[in-house]
Amino acid sequence: MPESPAELDFWSFVALANRRLHEEYGFRHQLATEVLLTLNRASDLVTYDLEAAVHRPRGRSWSGFRLLFVVWLAGPLEPKEAARLTGMSRAAVSNLVKTLVADGLLDRTPAEHDGRSVRLSLTEAGHTEMVEVFREHNEREFSWTNALTEAEQRVLVMLLDKLITSRAEFDARSRS
Repeated sequence: MPESPAELDFWSFVALANRRLHEEYGFRHQLATEVLLTLNRASDLVTYDLEAAVHRPRGRSWSGFRLLFVVWLAGPLEPKEAARLTGMSRAAVSNLVKTLVADGLLDRTPAEHDGRSVRLSLTEAGHTEMVEVFREHNEREFSWTNALTEAEQRVLVMLLDKLITSRAEFDARSRS
């Protein structure tokens, strides 16, 4: 097993970490560490690839895409709802809204029920961009998930859902 940092790859690092955490520090939940290291690594790889291959060449960030995606498919909504659905903070949504409004992709109109709040909606240009960009984005998603059979994809979604919904059992922190 490689021991110097230059010899480590992701999987040999995980094995090294598990061994050291157990042998040197007495931690007992190595599989939990391995699951979450792997989940975070997969998420980081996919997110970076989608942003670098699809969104950055169009002048957009991953966060900007997520916000436009939610407004596109959920319809007009308040920033607090957009924050909840994207998993972003309200402050992050507020900052993105400024940029996307200036770029002509989002409209911000006063909310009917509360004069202090606004509703976000896509402009015609925003709608056109989302239809175009999602075509490429979705093909890239397929490239990533095509390594799994349809049944494996459904099992993965089921397992991730179980992981997400179980967080209430231990007072997990979240933005929503």
